[in-house]
Amino acid sequence: MRFVDEFHDAAIARTIAQRIARASTRPAQFMEFCGSHTHAVLRYGIRDLLPPTITMRSGPGCPVCVTSARDIDTAVSLAMTPGFTVATYGDLVRVPGSRGSLEHARAAGADVRVVYSARDAVDIAEQNPSLQVVLIGIGFETTAPTIAVSILDASRKRLQNYHVLSLLKLTPPVMQALLSLGEVQINGIICPGHVSVIIGTRPYEYLPARFGIGCAISGFEPLDILRSIELLLQQCETGRPVVANAYERAVTTDGNRVAQSLMQRVFTPCTAEWRGIGFVEDSGLSLREEFALFDASHLFKPEAPPAREPAGCRCGDVLRGSALPEDCSLFGDACTPQRPIGPCMVSQEGACAAYFAYSIRT
Repeated sequence: MRFVDEFHDAAIARTIAQRIARASTRPAQFMEFCGSHTHAVLRYGIRDLLPPTITMRSGPGCPVCVTSARDIDTAVSLAMTPGFTVATYGDLVRVPGSRGSLEHARAAGADVRVVYSARDAVDIAEQNPSLQVVLIGIGFETTAPTIAVSILDASRKRLQNYHVLSLLKLTPPVMQALLSLGEVQINGIICPGHVSVIIGTRPYEYLPARFGIGCAISGFEPLDILRSIELLLQQCETGRPVVANAYERAVTTDGNRVAQSLMQRVFTPCTAEWRGIGFVEDSGLSLREEFALFDASHLFKPEAPPAREPAGCRCGDVLRGSALPEDCSLFGDACTPQRPIGPCMVSQEGACAAYFAYSIRT
């Protein structure tokens, strides 16, 4: 794939790429954690600007993709319960669980509604007091504050029919889990810009301190990503890993303290299951005891058979960075965006969807 000259700073991008090529003297492998970064890297052909010494791997930064089959099965079971309405963000509807998706449940008569914000789900509950409305709460630190606000709003309104199935995930703990696995040699991580707007730069300080690996927080424009790669390369070449902020126009050291306060008010860290990675301690968010009436996982315990992954699907390997989408025998043939077998082909942030959209068509 050739570099795409479809943005006004293409000449600057080439200049940065030339600096990277001149400075790179040894092999280095970087992981772009965020699915939006993966899409930008492929869309703009950034890999083609890099020297052969630098390789890129996608990480688990797609909240829909890392939602486990077990959690999807729970959401489907809730949707199939009479009197229940499941509210969910669009990408999750088509993600397959062990025995179907929310889309299949809706086709079978379940009341599954796509919402654009948590507030939409609160509105549904307020307007339909006879329904038990469950918001499937997925996302990272970016989404968590908005879901926290919805719970506080429902509490203030004394709504007894609004609930959240919290499948929220936290970014720094899973980075630590991935590096502890040691499955893939990573020399640096491009950290997600939108998450970092909320949490700031401090939570990443354990990366150089504990693992000797640097990171660079990046925005989503091609120049942001290239600049982050350049900063990571400098750290590798000098042997001085640090937390670099290449997204200073949006990210501060301490992050958004208002958003953090909302999260801490409503949620507490808990062990969460990540597809392809397993259970990671303190990597999820559960509702605090005082908000138990809004916690779908405690109030309703739908029965679901043991979960299983789709046969032949390598989404778990892709999410860990140990395989590329094209390494999966299902990719682009049995598994396509129109007929997805694994979640990485469903979501707009999924690595398989990105590779399908921008790689095999060239």
